Amino acid sequence: AGMAARVSVLPSRRCLFDDPVQIRVAGLQPQQAVTLRASLVDESGELFQAHALYRAGSSGELDLSRSPALGGSYLGVEPMGLFWALQSKTPYKRLAKRNVLTPFCVDLEVYEGHGDMSRLLGKCTNERWFMGEGVKRISVREGRLRATLFLPPGSGPFPGLIDLYGSGGGLIEYRASLLASRGFVTLALAYMSFEDIPAMPEILELSYFEEAVNFLQKQQQVKDTGIGVLGLSKGGDLALSMATFLPGIKAAVSISGGSFNSFIPLKGDGFTIPVHPYDLGRMKISDESGLVDFSDVLDDHTDPATWDCRIPVERSLAKFLFLSGLDDMNWKSDLYCRDAVQRLQQHGREVEFYSYSGAGHLLEPPYLPLCKVSIHRVLGMLVHWGGQWREHAKAQEDAWRRIQAFFWQHL
Repeated sequence: AGMAARVSVLPSRRCLFDDPVQIRVAGLQPQQAVTLRASLVDESGELFQAHALYRAGSSGELDLSRSPALGGSYLGVEPMGLFWALQSKTPYKRLAKRNVLTPFCVDLEVYEGHGDMSRLLGKCTNERWFMGEGVKRISVREGRLRATLFLPPGSGPFPGLIDLYGSGGGLIEYRASLLASRGFVTLALAYMSFEDIPAMPEILELSYFEEAVNFLQKQQQVKDTGIGVLGLSKGGDLALSMATFLPGIKAAVSISGGSFNSFIPLKGDGFTIPVHPYDLGRMKISDESGLVDFSDVLDDHTDPATWDCRIPVERSLAKFLFLSGLDDMNWKSDLYCRDAVQRLQQHGREVEFYSYSGAGHLLEPPYLPLCKVSIHRVLGMLVHWGGQWREHAKAQEDAWRRIQAFFWQHL
């Protein structure tokens, strides 16, 4: 009430987290200098903020899809800059959604001038949801499975996906819930550091992942034309292993993954793929911040001595999509992706591959801000993930489109 300016979020103040929105401000003076600020408090009470300096047009209006930011957290015309540039007050925090049944509420405020932010001119809140209208969330504790099933509204049949996160473990649901909101039946699957699953299992069993495939295939709303699997980091090499050794997998996406089995032996039916050799003595720890750089710990993957650790993807009949960031500081994902892609191409298999300059290790759904450094939940160390803000944001938008198009095409 009594605010000088009106802030609007179009088409609606309520949207899915991966939806772009248009931010407009009306009722300013012609050419008025203003500061826009976005704030979000995550579930642990951590504050994330971004701000940008703008100048209103001749009619006293501002449209972030047309007006350039003149300074602040980013520069230039960036319609979603206030979202992807969000940064935590406390250093090294990663914005991630734990409870997908509630939205992230982003407060958008307009202040007078390019400086002290003492005079608020107008504000509104954008509710960004992780579950679309009518999506069902079902907790799964069947047999050994520790998972969450997301069902789109309606009877389908829908393509079915298994969603795997990395070695930080836990049961991560926000990517799966967004994919279900886009028309996939999605099973978010935990495989380390969750409930009765140890933080660092001595061995991972392929039969556990097979149980997940069988469970998903049994669901009435799932198309019977084959299952897709999507994995990030350690989840990426697991996705390749599933596509190689399990008959039901039709399409696999690896994000920042490897072409070999990493960190935990994988036991199949009558065989075990050992761990790709590594030496933690090659970790680089920077003195002042305690930041850990893992990019050199792995032995040379072109050395035939490491080849029994490779995942023989060329035997798979599945379709593959590899995505990696060229600024991945965690490990050489681009190099390892190229290894798998090369082997697939030599065997005449169909494969898509995109590497993004300026993108880091943690390629997430769009508008989640870049996390350059955070504490690895299992290792308890500060890990450098890499990435440049703007390039990483653009990569996430592009990758998200490609992932969905790829699964629609092949499932």
